[in-house]
Amino acid sequence: MVYPCFHNPPVSYFSLLVIDNGPVLVEQHDHYTKQTYRNRCRILGANGVINLVIPVVKHHGQKTLMKDVRVDYDTNWQRIHWQSILSSYASAPFFEFMEDSYHPVYHKKYNFLLDLNIDLLHIALDLLQLHRPVVKTKKFNRSEPGSDLAVAIHPKKQFVHESWTYHPAMYHQVFIERHGFCQDLSIMDLLFNEGPNAAVVLKASAARK
Repeated sequence: MVYPCFHNPPVSYFSLLVIDNGPVLVEQHDHYTKQTYRNRCRILGANGVINLVIPVVKHHGQKTLMKDVRVDYDTNWQRIHWQSILSSYASAPFFEFMEDSYHPVYHKKYNFLLDLNIDLLHIALDLLQLHRPVVKTKKFNRSEPGSDLAVAIHPKKQFVHESWTYHPAMYHQVFIERHGFCQDLSIMDLLFNEGPNAAVVLKASAARK
């Protein structure tokens, strides 16, 4: 299976990954598309869901491959994102044990979005104790209609895939009493709230059809 290069991917992404076998093959030759998880993730704060969006350098009128997308530092988005993460999860049960894994990423300057996303993917895999190599594609892998994960996992659409089902298992969230359970947030939400139990939640959330 080929995985899109998402930023702090949502729980659905990892639910498929934990029951898939072999290396994590990440697509880097697809065209970058706005309004997707390629440059954003969703976390849960005191006032509801927060979208953390990575600004990228725009090439007007041109299609850009994912591997060539550059991060824009005109705004101090790293400080804003890290402060949002702190305010959302400082009281989460496992945040203090995982903070040191994520903190350096938000203080390092990345030229390319791909490199930032890959580093965050490695961090999540390590915290989940999933010893899976991450391999970047050498050419574009065209998916069959209905089987493209970049389409199936989308911030504005329900999960639909011809080979997999995703039914999010409920887990504890810091602000669940205020907002109810919020589905398919960033893997950070699950890790900070559930710690070692995160892999169990992931395995309970997806299956092959």
